[in-house]
Amino acid sequence: MWYVSTRGMAPPVNFEGALFSGYAPDGGLFMPEELPQLDRQTLCQWSTLSYPGLVKELCALFIGPELIPREDLNGLIDRAFSRFRHREVVHLSRLKNGLNVLELWHGVTYAFKDLSLCCTAQFLQYFLDKREKHVTVVVGTSGDTGSAAIESVQGAKNVDIIVLLPKGHCSKIQELQMTTVLKENVHVFRVEGNSDELDEPIKAVFTDVAFVKKHNLMSLNSINWSRVLVQMAHYFFAYFRTVQQGDFSLSEAVNPTLASAMDIQVPYNMERIFWLLSGSDSQMTRALMEQFERTQSLNLPRDLHSKLSEAVTSASVSDEAITQAMGRCWDENQYLLCPHSAVAASCHYQWTDRQQSSIPRCCLAPASAAKFPEAVLAAGLTPEIPEEILALEHKETRCTLMRRGDDWTQILRDTIEDLSRRWRGHAPNSSE
Repeated sequence: MWYVSTRGMAPPVNFEGALFSGYAPDGGLFMPEELPQLDRQTLCQWSTLSYPGLVKELCALFIGPELIPREDLNGLIDRAFSRFRHREVVHLSRLKNGLNVLELWHGVTYAFKDLSLCCTAQFLQYFLDKREKHVTVVVGTSGDTGSAAIESVQGAKNVDIIVLLPKGHCSKIQELQMTTVLKENVHVFRVEGNSDELDEPIKAVFTDVAFVKKHNLMSLNSINWSRVLVQMAHYFFAYFRTVQQGDFSLSEAVNPTLASAMDIQVPYNMERIFWLLSGSDSQMTRALMEQFERTQSLNLPRDLHSKLSEAVTSASVSDEAITQAMGRCWDENQYLLCPHSAVAASCHYQWTDRQQSSIPRCCLAPASAAKFPEAVLAAGLTPEIPEEILALEHKETRCTLMRRGDDWTQILRDTIEDLSRRWRGHAPNSSE
């Protein structure tokens, strides 16, 4: 399996190369050169698998036994999910009026990012141990990615992690999950900016190909809100305007909302969606993204917008509608939704009420309501907070402030340089 850049100007890489690259050297994102085709018989066989069993089969298609033999792969996946609280790893709650909630938050940090990052950490460690190398992972986060990444790699002997979190844009619990980890390889910066502004220093560092290679850097894309069939969007979320009007442009401001992970304008996956819907047309994708990066504004070609609107349904939901959906779900089911899950549930309720029927729908629940007690209280409900989350209030915190007006890119570069020097000073073989 080979991976190619969405912008078509970088050489293909294998899974290991894509894993450690973050951005492609041409500024694009890596995608499989060809997507595996699954027949009906295979899907029927897989329908009886557990979630870890399904992950093993899917990963085998995208990695290949020459990089990770199947026996090793199975062991890595088993270790990745060993700390999940639910025996099924993910769980489907069947509620009233056609509402089904797929709970993706049974990992250590109570968020869906645990599902991918626990596997990512296992793959990183596997390749780093074989190569006797060190990697610095850089994460720009709107809340859940940072804590999941920290949890997955904290204490790893050959991984340092730098987390940039926007001040005031995460819930208190999300921030504590990052700032109370006092491990030597965890470095947290609280930035006086929003999630989109965090992208600027990260991309500035990762488009310097020589710097990336010298310090063995890896970036984790922080926002992955794409959905296979239906995309629910909040006020300023670029998907909504792009799907509705073909207008992929920045707003003047991003106002904080109850669904804080949606308070972004430039989701990474949009570039992948353009590439997929254009039939893997890297030239078109590169032209579109370069125009957007120059002007912060883009009107999609008519054909591409038509394909996007056919593939994706988008809706906008207010804070009031979020709290109403949370309240209704509790009244009907005694089930607490997180504010992000409530965005999808709100649309389900609106469609159900208009149609006078309860068409079954599955809403993906990215986080536990326990991580958002402020939103639960706003809905007039009582938060149910586990002991390990309550304990965060009494732990020591540590983070460094990046003030507005500071040179964030230089601070990031200096931190990476320092970590590399420390690693070279302790590594058995000083050549990375």
